[in-house]
Amino acid sequence: MIRHCVFVKFRTDVSAAERADIYAGLAALVGQIDGLLRADFGPNISPEGMAKGFNDGFIMDLADAAARDRYLVDPAHKAAGARLVAALEGGREGLLVFDLQLD
Repeated sequence: MIRHCVFVKFRTDVSAAERADIYAGLAALVGQIDGLLRADFGPNISPEGMAKGFNDGFIMDLADAAARDRYLVDPAHKAAGARLVAALEGGREGLLVFDLQLD
């Protein structure tokens, strides 16, 4: 399984309602893209103070690397991702992606 971790810096003018709507669009991809198993979203709640401005994020679990690769090029993902990037500080600069291979 691949755990696709995405950490974001939303612009200060992006409301909680808009963030929730962006996340709902991404969550709707579960069941729509083959192999995308689960998605969880929310703010960083770590007390360590190491977030470096990445105060929101989400995790998507994918069946395997092939499912991840399908997800990355899927038009629905590209559309949802473009909406997310448009709401971030500096666009793509406000995005950190990290994939983990889980056994």
